[in-house]
Order: sequence, then C-alpha cells, then structure tokens
Amino acid sequence: MNNAPQPKKGARQDWHRADIVAALRKAGWTLRKLSIHHGYASANTLAKPLDRKWPRGEQLIADALGLHPADIWPSRYSEHTTGSGKGQRVRDRDAV
Repeated sequence: MNNAPQPKKGARQDWHRADIVAALRKAGWTLRKLSIHHGYASANTLAKPLDRKWPRGEQLIADALGLHPADIWPSRYSEHTTGSGKGQRVRDRDAV
C-alpha cells in the first residue's frame, strides 16, 4: 500500500533544473553564455535561479526560452500576480 501524498490534480510543478538546462541548450544557450551575454562578472551567476528565488535571473532565463518565469517556476509565483515586493501588480492574462 502506497501512502505517499499525491499532488493535487492539475497542480503544476516547477521544472526540474536539468529540464531548464536542456531547454536552454535547445534554444542555443548555456547558463554560462547567458550570464556573460548579460554582463555578469561571474559566468555562474544565472545558475542561482535554479536553486532559489531571484526574479531578475528567472526573467532572463525565461526570456531566453520565450516564456514567463511563472511557466517555469509556478511555486514561486502566485496564480494572479507577477513580480515581488513593492510594486507587485495583478497580472491580466487577457491583455496583451
């Protein structure tokens, strides 16, 4: 008998770090190349969002993939907001 908790039906999970790296490679990027492209002194800077919340880095990775950061890290973004802290706003998904 398996008593392990099951995720709620329809619950979205964050992408696995290997999936993010693979998607970047398919798009012609590596975390190192993306970090250097955006002018970071350390080539490993954009590896940080793989392990912890960093909205700026998440946005750069998502942009390279043509996605919104909430598509990659749904647990870090509530369903109806984007951004963090001061200036947080409701995201209107229909307006574009």
